[in-house]
Amino acid sequence: MEWVKSFDLKERGMADRILRVNAYTTFDLLDAVVEGHGFEEEAFAVLNVTAPRNDPDHVELQLELDNTQLSEVPAHAERVTLSAGQARELAAELDKYAEKVERAQAEGE
Repeated sequence: MEWVKSFDLKERGMADRILRVNAYTTFDLLDAVVEGHGFEEEAFAVLNVTAPRNDPDHVELQLELDNTQLSEVPAHAERVTLSAGQARELAAELDKYAEKVERAQAEGE
């Protein structure tokens, strides 16, 4: 399965990535935007949530945009370290906004 996902991402242009992408990656192909002073570019992205395998003491969010689709930003990945409490707070916020989107979509039908 890991080979299949890696091949799939290479076919879509994300061959020169920094983050390791495998069958356990949270989201291996999302739409993303990078914005800076005077520029905005769209690209595919990898977004992963993980924790150390042995003696986990934090949760890590990892984000990488496909650098083959970007001209303003060099290849890089972002990593954010969260405590367990911060991860739960983020999860609650994500859930709250997901419900808001679902309500709006249901009202629009």
